[in-house]
Amino acid sequence: MHEASRQMSDRQFKSIAELIEGQVGIRLPHAKRLMLEGRLFKRVRALKFDGVGEYVDHLSDEDALETELTHLIDVVTTNKTDFFREPQHFDFMRKVAVPELLRQHGRKTRDLKIWSSACSTGMEAYTIAMVLDDMIRTGSHFRFRILGTDISTAVLRLATAAIYNRETIAPVPSEFAKRYFLKPRDRERTDVRVVPELRRLTHFMRMNLMDSVYPVDRDVDIIFCRNVLIYFDRETQRRVVQRLASHLRPGGYLLVGHSESMIHSALPELRQVQPTIFKV
Repeated sequence: MHEASRQMSDRQFKSIAELIEGQVGIRLPHAKRLMLEGRLFKRVRALKFDGVGEYVDHLSDEDALETELTHLIDVVTTNKTDFFREPQHFDFMRKVAVPELLRQHGRKTRDLKIWSSACSTGMEAYTIAMVLDDMIRTGSHFRFRILGTDISTAVLRLATAAIYNRETIAPVPSEFAKRYFLKPRDRERTDVRVVPELRRLTHFMRMNLMDSVYPVDRDVDIIFCRNVLIYFDRETQRRVVQRLASHLRPGGYLLVGHSESMIHSALPELRQVQPTIFKV
């Protein structure tokens, strides 16, 4: 397939950029055109189209779009994630948020609900699980459940499997790595798997933050929504933050990425505790 088949016309770029922003909320300025063409080329080859432009035109058919949308989303979404990414958030959860939430719960219940709302391959959700389990092991008295959601079915399959390359757990403290990951018996393999005790407490489902209604409980204690809001325009940010906040119990926390501290202006009723930590 020749190089020109990777390219699309200005009209086609405008069409696919509007489609992606409408479906996923991700803005694609013209500077992202080359990146988008490269990513779409994966589907062009898989479906044996003559080129990216033909593929984009194919999506103008509603039935074709409905069939292809899940694959399109998997191709265009960015899924950068790490274990213990932005570690100060997990320190805050351990030292401040969880103890305070447990005092609020009192004797009625000590079940904490944590939501990783753009969970990617599950590293954030399992980091949360490790920290909470370690708190229980060191004397805290509570139970917890973690929900991870993402728009990409591809990354959700990886999150559910909980199998990672050994190199990816480098940021995990050595004690946690030994306790929470299983190594294969075959020493030549380079993968590890999260222990079943944490997998049982961590569940994943597909969800689009652009949806008007989220199928999630409305008494969540802590929501992580990190490094996804930056891809949305200001009005979309406001709507997403408003919907997320409506799922927090009174006194619950919303944690965003370090490039997203501007969301305070998107929803003034959120009280800023730290630059990237908000409370309802």
